[in-house]
Amino acid sequence: MINKTLLIIGAGPGISLYTAKKFGKEGFNVALIARNLESLQNYEAELKNDGMNVKGFQGDVSSEESLKAAIHQVVKTFGRIDVLLYNAASGHPGKPTTLRVDQVLEDFKVSVAGALTSVKEVLPSMENGSILLTGGGLALYPYADYASLAIGKAGIRNLAYSLNQELSEKGIYVGTLTIKGFVQEGTYFSPDNIANAFYDMYEKREEVEVVFEEK
Repeated sequence: MINKTLLIIGAGPGISLYTAKKFGKEGFNVALIARNLESLQNYEAELKNDGMNVKGFQGDVSSEESLKAAIHQVVKTFGRIDVLLYNAASGHPGKPTTLRVDQVLEDFKVSVAGALTSVKEVLPSMENGSILLTGGGLALYPYADYASLAIGKAGIRNLAYSLNQELSEKGIYVGTLTIKGFVQEGTYFSPDNIANAFYDMYEKREEVEVVFEEK
């Protein structure tokens, strides 16, 4: 039984929950951060029912102060963080010229700036750890109707490469999973398959970007 901790920021019912289950089955402690307390409690109960050691922490990724406070509580509870999965993203729908600048900035704060804040906060409690970032095909092939979300996915991809260049020298692996499809149960892009892909990245610690696409 290993005594490592996975922290998922932007916990939700799809990728986050299944990744928590995958790492939990491998013996990881699981910490979840999300804004909605009721949802957090439901995820916590479901994972505990599967025999996992899990705890939820309320935090708002759009608020640097709130996010830092939540991560501080995670470190205080578990002592260390071995794997960080940043799975938060935001995107107001609409073509570029229909969006207000404040909407784009608000989305960027969640999709990219929150990831950087999270990384900076976990690093002091991470040794030879792994940072996993949820990317998307919009980073490679933008779609006008989802311009703001596409900007965020391009940003997280760029951030992953920059972080990897900086942190690999310190023994920290940074990788992004670029998901080229819509996450949906019963398909190749099921959250279960994506969770397995994240665990594979954690084990191999090789590629900065893994493109998840149906062959």
